[in-house]
Amino acid sequence: MLPSLRLRLVVVFALVALTAAVSASGIAYWLNRDAVLTRAQNAALNDFRKAMEDNAGNLPRKVSCQELREAAAKMARSSQNYQVLLVDRTEDDKQCAAASNEDDFTLRDIPERLRSAVVDKRAVDKKNRHPYHLYWQRITLDGDPYLIGGAKVIGKEPTPTGYLLKSLAPERDDLNSLAWSLGIATALALIGAMLLAQAAATTVLRPVRRLGEAARRLGEGKLETRLRVSGTDELAELSHTFNDAAASLEQRVAELSAREASSRRFVADMSHELRTPMTAISAVTEVLEEEQDNLDPMIAPAVQLVVSETRRLNDLVENLMEVTRFDAGTAKLVLDDVDVADQVTACIDARAWLDAVELDADRGIMARLDPRRLDVILANLIGNALKHGGSPVRVSVRTEDDELVIEVADQGPGIPEDVLPHVFDRFYKASASRPRSEGSGLGLSIALENAHIHGGEITAHNAPEGEGGAVFTLWLPRDSRRVAEERENGENGDNGEGGAKDGHGAGHADGDGAGDGGVNRGDGRTDGRDKGGDR
Repeated sequence: MLPSLRLRLVVVFALVALTAAVSASGIAYWLNRDAVLTRAQNAALNDFRKAMEDNAGNLPRKVSCQELREAAAKMARSSQNYQVLLVDRTEDDKQCAAASNEDDFTLRDIPERLRSAVVDKRAVDKKNRHPYHLYWQRITLDGDPYLIGGAKVIGKEPTPTGYLLKSLAPERDDLNSLAWSLGIATALALIGAMLLAQAAATTVLRPVRRLGEAARRLGEGKLETRLRVSGTDELAELSHTFNDAAASLEQRVAELSAREASSRRFVADMSHELRTPMTAISAVTEVLEEEQDNLDPMIAPAVQLVVSETRRLNDLVENLMEVTRFDAGTAKLVLDDVDVADQVTACIDARAWLDAVELDADRGIMARLDPRRLDVILANLIGNALKHGGSPVRVSVRTEDDELVIEVADQGPGIPEDVLPHVFDRFYKASASRPRSEGSGLGLSIALENAHIHGGEITAHNAPEGEGGAVFTLWLPRDSRRVAEERENGENGDNGEGGAKDGHGAGHADGDGAGDGGVNRGDGRTDGRDKGGDR
């Protein structure tokens, strides 16, 4: 719910401070309220009890209303500032209720339960020494709080009964002032807690933020990143751990990079060293092929085998050199404006596939690409379809927004699901029983690398049952200048040749040279379009 750690810390501090302040303020308020009301109540009741004894207790047994009124007025002149109401039987045996201020205090203001309790005579025993007692309660009249109490003079009946009415408005005002003060104190405590939380969050989060920044730099490949360690707390220990992990990672990556560079140099050196003898061997095989008709029939099959294997070995060397350039990051784009339909037609015509390929492409679809690399991609995909899917192979060209889409579909049985994830893997064999084939096993991998270097992608899937076999789809930007500039500036080192290593290609089955179009594929390829990784 709360997105940042800083916000969570501030909220937690604020909630803790608010809870503590409200609890303390509430307890303080109720304690003070009880003390203030109890003090005012006890003072008024004690004063009223004494006034009843001194005044109402000295009234004659046959009292008049005027005497009751005078006694009530005298009792009301107390320092406690309360109103008094005296009730008694007069000389003519009538009940008289005389108040110190009849406009403010009458019998109607006294709750019935209180009147009943005051005049209720209780039996006298060891636990109850007096028949009558002083009773009180708090009431509200016209929105203001009051204390009302009553007592009956003990003596021979009839005796007067007295009631007091004291306003508690001053105490209420004092308590309201106290409540406001406590509220302000709570608000100040909350603000102080939030400021302290902000300071604490800054202190705690600064090392965490530095750790996050260091982790991002480490993820960007800056393996020399280290944290400055200060202190001996848990965060300092975490920084030590990060530095140790970064140092270990840097050492491990350096070792792996050295091994990879050594392997690349070995493959490159081996390919270059093989090229010279392969040139001589190729020249000899061409001579033998020309003289094949003049050779002994017993020797001719062996000569034909030598010629075909020599060509296969030559293709493998060329492909290895191409792969080495991709892995080393030295492959470059030589861009030109290309009419895609003309390019596809030229690729098919150069390999004498015109009778086996159906082309669905409108003239005038222009793209800025590397013509040689596009030819390599098309030769591999179409040759692969012809070899494993059979003719006719359908090649369709269309555009989607700023992308060029070329589909190569065959009429074969399709690709088994278990082979689909490995179609573009180097040297992958679709069948364990067929470890040797005419191809080098690098053709589809090289096609994928050439697509990646353009900032494009190749995907593979099976057509719906009854509608054909396997379908390879090539996605390329119609203008690859941005990709070429990024490669030249070193800003996108993983785009292009790094694609296969980053998980773009699903696999490769047993293909051959990148240039001659005789690419073997396994019987599977990845379905779906995944253009996100290297682009």
